Amino acid sequence: MPLTLASLVNHSALRLTVLAGAERLDTPVRWAHVSELADPVPWMDGGELLLITAMKIDAADREEMRRYVRRLVRAGVVGLGFAVGVNYDEVPGALVEAAAEEGLPLLEVPRRTPFLAITKAVSAAVAADQYHAVTAGFEAQRELTRAALAPEGPAALLARLAAHLGGWAALYDASGAVVAAAPPWAARRAARLGPDVKRLRERPAPASAVLGPDAAGAEGGDRVELQSLGSGRRTRGVLAVGTDAPLGTAGRYAVNSAVALLTLTTERSRALQDAEARLGAAVLRMLLADEPGHARAVAGELYGALLDEPFRMLVAEAADTGPEGELGTLADTAETAASRAAEPVLVVPEGERVVVLARDGGAAVAACVAYARTVEARRGAAAAEQDGGAEPGVAVGLSAPAGPAGAGTAFHQAEAALSVARRRGRALVEHEEVATGSVVPLLADDAVRAFADGLLRALHEHDATGRGDLVASLRAWLARHGQWDAAAADLGVHRHTLRYRMRRVEEILGRSLDDPDVRMELWLALKATTGPSH
Repeated sequence: MPLTLASLVNHSALRLTVLAGAERLDTPVRWAHVSELADPVPWMDGGELLLITAMKIDAADREEMRRYVRRLVRAGVVGLGFAVGVNYDEVPGALVEAAAEEGLPLLEVPRRTPFLAITKAVSAAVAADQYHAVTAGFEAQRELTRAALAPEGPAALLARLAAHLGGWAALYDASGAVVAAAPPWAARRAARLGPDVKRLRERPAPASAVLGPDAAGAEGGDRVELQSLGSGRRTRGVLAVGTDAPLGTAGRYAVNSAVALLTLTTERSRALQDAEARLGAAVLRMLLADEPGHARAVAGELYGALLDEPFRMLVAEAADTGPEGELGTLADTAETAASRAAEPVLVVPEGERVVVLARDGGAAVAACVAYARTVEARRGAAAAEQDGGAEPGVAVGLSAPAGPAGAGTAFHQAEAALSVARRRGRALVEHEEVATGSVVPLLADDAVRAFADGLLRALHEHDATGRGDLVASLRAWLARHGQWDAAAADLGVHRHTLRYRMRRVEEILGRSLDDPDVRMELWLALKATTGPSH
């Protein structure tokens, strides 16, 4: 425990007598200092017991003593020791009154007690307290290290740290989500610190912040300290500790040890994740090469369970490919959701894209879909505010459920859905949405329209001269699958007239309408230029 004035008063060898300020004897003493200066304040740091004999001050002058004591109190001096039998046979009443008025503890030091004995007592007590703090810190470090090596890992470490500090502790992952808290009730408080954790994560590691009792998650007078985790500039996680008072030396040792251990655990986990990512990339390549047997053998226990049930393939891309961008957040979202649900997930970065292979109906797929829809809603709101000026951001394509033998098909489905998402300015398109819908909306692409305009331009120019209605006749003929009578009836012309017009179409385009590919291209061109209403 820290040394207090009460400890010195109770020290039988010192024989100190309390003359004023008895109600403040529980104040900690940082040091004992002897000074006979009329104004010793410039040499005070605060927390000192000042020892004087009044060689250069008039201790009997009430006004001078009021000014003297007031300066000491403002400088943070916690007590005043006055030696009697040197310049004064007893402590002057003016000094006693001034000390009582300011509430400054005033101790009478008898002549047979040298100041050196007091400073030695203070020094020994401070050294003992520091030794105790260091010893307690090392013991806490050993306990935290054992906890970190336990099967529970960070959860056990947080429990020991909270017990040591007499407060609470929480751990946040790279996304800012609470992954563990101790005691359990602290999870609610930790969750309310999300904005503060986000601000800390945006600063280069290492970084820290102290939140006062008025912070969002600091309830009941908590003092909350946040510490970033990670050896690089990117924050890998955040540790939060809540206590009812500033940390002492032992508490500081414990927190620093926890930060080091959690950083080591996080970096080791990151290295393991990198190795797992390389293995996952190999499994994906084998699946796409139609080698499910080899893929299963390589997947082993890590990804093997993922290949035992139907899975979904997700392909995403974004303009911002950094780890803190939408694409990096999507990958973190998939991994975090899978980790919490204890289900396997395969996340493979591919340049400016990310491929995710996750269990159908599992937490990872649901989390990715929810994230993409959130992004789309946010983007829609931004576009409305900016009159359509929002950036496209992330685009996601999601395949239908598949097994190892159908991984290649699932990948192509996800790519096709991604292509549709890009063209439509959507954040998410699922394969089912493409497969059950019409192909007509896909023709809205500018490149498709340009091709259609070029293909039909000569026919439109012919019709513009008033020499016939070749475009309308072509549309009617194609709509009736080449049936002359039905198409002619739709147009209100004789079938011979329609035959003549179709020959003119062939002559102008230089292509035969007997070719099914030509008919298909012309039909799609008509759809692209006129829309689904025709």
